[in-house]
Amino acid sequence: MMDNEKSSDTSEPDVPSDSLADVAPCLQVDEPPVHVVLYQPEIPQNTGNIGRTCVAVGAKLWLVRPLGFKIDEHSVRRAGVDYWHMLNLQLVDSIGEVQQALPQRKFWYFSRFARRSLWEAEIDLGDAIVFGRESAGLPEEILDLDSPQAIRIPTTEQVRSLNLSNTAAIAVYEVLRQHGRLG
Repeated sequence: MMDNEKSSDTSEPDVPSDSLADVAPCLQVDEPPVHVVLYQPEIPQNTGNIGRTCVAVGAKLWLVRPLGFKIDEHSVRRAGVDYWHMLNLQLVDSIGEVQQALPQRKFWYFSRFARRSLWEAEIDLGDAIVFGRESAGLPEEILDLDSPQAIRIPTTEQVRSLNLSNTAAIAVYEVLRQHGRLG
């Protein structure tokens, strides 16, 4: 368990080799089917829910500091993350660190302002899906709204945006659906 969000330890927690295979035998555990990147997340419950989704499908969760909460044992337990020890987690200080760690992967940037719909994107297994802060989204230096890799989940005009954990779950399962990995 990490001491807090300022920790320089970016090692991944140990994951029992058969834990995900027992739950989801159709998913390959060795290579994450998708990398979920949360840029400076602010709400621990959202991060906890996204972590649960990642554990459910074998995805890797990247958290870009600074975090708006602590991820020490007490804070994690308070957010209801009793499976945190099974999460394939990496803490980093910048989005550039994630890009450097995954040089052969595409990065897909989610924004409610993107022009392209998730349903139009062909996301490859192993690609990274990137989400911004709950309060502000992704900053301009990361998000290019004109890029074909800037995508959104369509909603009616009555809704400003979807909850971050809902958006991440929809995106993760859409990647799996596109590749016949649900079953």
